[in-house]
Amino acid sequence: MNQIETARAGKVTEEMEIVALQEQVEVEFVRKGVAEGRIVIPKNRLRNRSKICGIGAGLDIKVNALIGTSSDRDQMDMEMKKLRIAEEAGCHSFMDLSTGGDIDGMRKQTLSSANVAVGSVPVYQAGVEAIDKKGSIVGMTSDDLFETIEKQAADGMDFMAVHCALNFDIINTLQKTGRVTDVVSRGGSFLTGWMLQNQKENPLYEEFDRLLKIMKAYDVVLSIGDAIRPGSTADSLDQSQIKGLMVAGDLVKRALAAGVQVMIEGPGHVPLNHVKTTMELQKRLCHNVPYYILGFLATDIAPGYDNITGAIGGAFAGMHGADFLCYLTPAEHLGLPNEDDVRTGVISTRIAAQAANIARKRGHVINNELQMAKARVEMNLDKQLQRAIHPEILKQAMNKQKDSDHHCSACGDDDCAMQVAAKYFGIA
Repeated sequence: MNQIETARAGKVTEEMEIVALQEQVEVEFVRKGVAEGRIVIPKNRLRNRSKICGIGAGLDIKVNALIGTSSDRDQMDMEMKKLRIAEEAGCHSFMDLSTGGDIDGMRKQTLSSANVAVGSVPVYQAGVEAIDKKGSIVGMTSDDLFETIEKQAADGMDFMAVHCALNFDIINTLQKTGRVTDVVSRGGSFLTGWMLQNQKENPLYEEFDRLLKIMKAYDVVLSIGDAIRPGSTADSLDQSQIKGLMVAGDLVKRALAAGVQVMIEGPGHVPLNHVKTTMELQKRLCHNVPYYILGFLATDIAPGYDNITGAIGGAFAGMHGADFLCYLTPAEHLGLPNEDDVRTGVISTRIAAQAANIARKRGHVINNELQMAKARVEMNLDKQLQRAIHPEILKQAMNKQKDSDHHCSACGDDDCAMQVAAKYFGIA
């Protein structure tokens, strides 16, 4: 049996025990969450790895990083470096979004090297191979698409973003109502073009049961991709987005009934005043399954700083129920990220997750904050390093002050007013 079937049978898996220990919750809480679909554990039955995580209600928010080759930059060695950097920075998963070079080789390298969950977007490979073999994405067949999905599942992918919540009814709504940014999802645009050219329904929607059979066989978490996510704050919560969310909700119900772990991908560009509504709609319409968000980008006008806009939106989204944050790097909207961009993206997103976890009153998270505050009052450098989200930058700053007995970040003065007050109150 897979994770969800085992949970529904009242049994506990090793993965559930690991998640419970990490999250400092009872294992029965995890088992029940998996059984009801509120928690997923991305773990392909064919893949072994050292780090397991749970995603969903009542757990810490998780952070995802992106890697992958493209036709513009086919450097598997660079992607390996980025993978290592992202893991060291504390990400909980990767998605391999390769669209160029040796896609199969890149996927196998990622799966064999990563110690965390790995996901993919199989329509990328199916579309690229259709271009190579048939001259165009529109030449792709339904069988081509499902063969790619099964190949990636058999290789060990733990979760997959599949753009199945897209159909002609949604496209007709999009054409009728209009948008500023139309379709910005790469997978969504691949399938929209395919559908309009061939005048056929999206095979991932039309043959959804075929997809579920593959997901269940390998215990892959189905991440229902947001094919028509808003690409600007102006398009947030428009009719097309809401209709897509309703279709996704119907598919979630079918996935859960079939015994498949499932989560929902979401927007995208979302102004802060729309975050709470967006989260409530998703949870309500999609049966409270975990929500994996791509941002949220709180503003459109900060190219070069989208790790910050994403962290702002991500913190608000996490506070209102988002369970899984995909990182944004400073390279978003500019080009492909380098190694430094990846590190910055992971850390920025972890900060957003931490802020949201505090708002969600996660006990061990709040205790970590308290211990950091006490370590600062005590000027205990070792404890500060243990608690810091990115200790290396703190260590570098401390090394500059190593010739002094006093390490005050505010003034650097041995005769420190803060310490005088701390001694007076007996907390120095």
